[in-house]
Amino acid sequence: MAPTITRIETTEFAYPLEDVGTDENGFNLVYDPGKTTTRKLFAIRIETDAGVTGEYVGGNSPAFAQINIIAKYLLGKNPLHRERHWSEVKRALRKYDRMGMGPIDIALWDLAGKYYDAPIHELLGTYRERIPAYASTYHADESGGLDSPAAFADFAAECRDMGYPGFKIHGWGGSDVARDVSREVETIHAVGERVGDEMDLMCDPACELETFGDALTVGRACDEQDFFWYEDPYRDGGISQHGHRKLRQSLQTPLLQTEHVRGLEPHTDFVASEATDFVRADPEYDAGITGAMKVARMAEGFGLDCEFHAPGPAQRQCIAATRNANYYELALVHPDCSNTPPPVYEGEYTDGVENAIDGDGTVPVPDGPGLGVTYDWEYIEDEATGSVHTYE
Repeated sequence: MAPTITRIETTEFAYPLEDVGTDENGFNLVYDPGKTTTRKLFAIRIETDAGVTGEYVGGNSPAFAQINIIAKYLLGKNPLHRERHWSEVKRALRKYDRMGMGPIDIALWDLAGKYYDAPIHELLGTYRERIPAYASTYHADESGGLDSPAAFADFAAECRDMGYPGFKIHGWGGSDVARDVSREVETIHAVGERVGDEMDLMCDPACELETFGDALTVGRACDEQDFFWYEDPYRDGGISQHGHRKLRQSLQTPLLQTEHVRGLEPHTDFVASEATDFVRADPEYDAGITGAMKVARMAEGFGLDCEFHAPGPAQRQCIAATRNANYYELALVHPDCSNTPPPVYEGEYTDGVENAIDGDGTVPVPDGPGLGVTYDWEYIEDEATGSVHTYE
């Protein structure tokens, strides 16, 4: 007898990031000694009459607000009919960014893995069980951590010595007061000259550079240091197909775009318009594991690689089933403060910079049923903010 969804529950919880604050605009997380930033995330459980529960921890308030729209649809449905649910929910959220699809779909995949007693990558089709990882930094700060080009170069060398085969700079970006990209350029050269012969290097201004000209200047520095990719450079928000096609025509360093493009069709249009070289996917941002894998297969059809954004067990499961992916993003890392992922995992799973990788610079793919991780629900419930929604 097929299982049926009987109950969905979402819980908002908070956890501290020690020695972490925000930049002058209040957007980017940066090293700030003595400061504690409270971060809020959500946990979701999808229960069935078969006694199997799908779980996922992640997402933000706008995403979980959309779950209010779709939860009632899922109640009473067969949780294994993911493709049907994905299509219906996509239509239901057509007026929105569809970020609410991600946590729901991931939890349904976790449920399916537990139902079939298999990790998600086996259900998708396993390609590998270990993944090379790159160290992806916090943004530059003014607090004695990543506060200079030399500090970035020192940290890159430290990550190389830990065994990471790649290193990504989240650097200085632009300024609303004066367009000064000199430190960004100096950082690219400092890191390239220190470790460029030993690591793949990436630069991600995170859409901070103010103009196309600034993006061109920083991109040419990446060219000179033979960077592996150049990601989301300027303030179009990472979505202008025309702008990035023109930027590609002026640079040698491959572009990596589509982190901020929502949906399979816009991803496909970005590739078909020759506006990127690598394709970004994220199971949380891109309508779940179902949506992210559609993006990965689309990229494969165009002969391109798909690089998954951010760390997490869902990303590991996806990359394990994707041939055309190079790296796992171990983010955000810093020489003087901890990573940003929440402390919600029991057992050996970790995204800590010092102990995530093995001697070959790879992370393992969890091999337990579903996502392959066990969540610490006692911690989640102890740190709950009081925002709990139950649908039944």
